[in-house]
Amino acid sequence: MTKSQTTLQQNPHAVREAREKNLEVAIGRQVRELRKRQRMTGADLAGQAGLSVGMLSKIENGVISPSLNTIQTLANALRVPLVQLFSGFEEERGCMHVKAGEGVEIERAGTRAGHQYNLLGHIGSNNSGVVVEPYLITLDNESDRFPAFQHEGIELLYILEGVIDYRHGDKRYILEPGDSLLFDADSPHGPEALIELPARYLSVITYPQQK
Repeated sequence: MTKSQTTLQQNPHAVREAREKNLEVAIGRQVRELRKRQRMTGADLAGQAGLSVGMLSKIENGVISPSLNTIQTLANALRVPLVQLFSGFEEERGCMHVKAGEGVEIERAGTRAGHQYNLLGHIGSNNSGVVVEPYLITLDNESDRFPAFQHEGIELLYILEGVIDYRHGDKRYILEPGDSLLFDADSPHGPEALIELPARYLSVITYPQQK
């Protein structure tokens, strides 16, 4: 695939505006910014929200933690949705580092005899709505050749060692070190023949997070 054939819609180098990790400070900054944007004085907003000027000042400076009722009152006075006052807050994002050789060997649902799966990391419930399962898979002389895995999501294979004849649907691909294969995992897929052993490859599976 060449650059002229497709244009990716997401900028991989994009940087979002920095967000605040302290919730009280994040709310306070949003209240102050929205108030100034609407050319309201502290006294104006305090009066409309039924707060003292001193209390509003403490909220805007992140000194106190306002109640949900107070936040709702401020949102109403500012004529914005409640959630907008939380928009400057940076939630903790998941990240997991697995050192070489420390991936957990697991029995994955549907694993065949002789297929060694090492899970390289896992992040549970997250805001992306997507689950990602990265595996290091090792196939040796005892591996069961069974080309009929089928599950939801998208899967990416990246070959590290060996040569595999891999089937996806009714097509077959000879995969060598450095090759990759990205496919819809809902179609039957798997190693049809192991041409050079041992074979090792990365398998990254993504699928929607359960509601």
